Amino acid sequence: MPTSPHALLGIAAVALGLVLTPGPNMIYLVSRSVTQGRRAGLVSLTGVAVGFLVYLLAATAGLATVFSLVPALYTALKLGGAAYLLWLAWKAVRPGGESAFAPKALPIDPPRRLFAMGFVTNLLNPKIAILYVSLLPQFVDPSRGHIAGQSLALGLTQITVALTVNALIVLSAGSLAAFLGRRPAWLRVQRYLMGTVLAGLAIRIAADRSRVLATP
Repeated sequence: MPTSPHALLGIAAVALGLVLTPGPNMIYLVSRSVTQGRRAGLVSLTGVAVGFLVYLLAATAGLATVFSLVPALYTALKLGGAAYLLWLAWKAVRPGGESAFAPKALPIDPPRRLFAMGFVTNLLNPKIAILYVSLLPQFVDPSRGHIAGQSLALGLTQITVALTVNALIVLSAGSLAAFLGRRPAWLRVQRYLMGTVLAGLAIRIAADRSRVLATP
């Protein structure tokens, strides 16, 4: 198996930490589900899924080139990804941080527009761009060969985690929004927990001293 179980678990942990942190995808899906219902939320999630596949195909096609670049560039990408995770952690714990479960009202849209909005929201999501450009390459081991295959397996793992969690959020958005709206202390716990997870991931990535090897 080209991809190690350790790498798959690592990217799954990163994907879980990111998907549970409020961002454009979560805010849009929660707002859409609360405003227009679960079916609309799931149609929007289909668009999000296609956006993930676009990023995955681009990453799979280009990672061989990334690994052949100078080590300084790889280091910059790694530190940039760690810095972004720390910024997300700060956003989660800062005073007055906004919860994704305080949804915004949205107009009623037909399925085609729901799909398109989910797709565009994901393509323009900086969390996903950083994930595929800076974080995912760190779990690829050039010494195992099959870089494109490893990237594909890692990306599919991330997509599976993200879509599973987002589907659960869509199906329970209304109940969660009502529950958390009546319990502000729970919102603070959720924010601090996610901030801690993201900060831990950032420190681990920044402290990783492994170097990228050129493919044979």
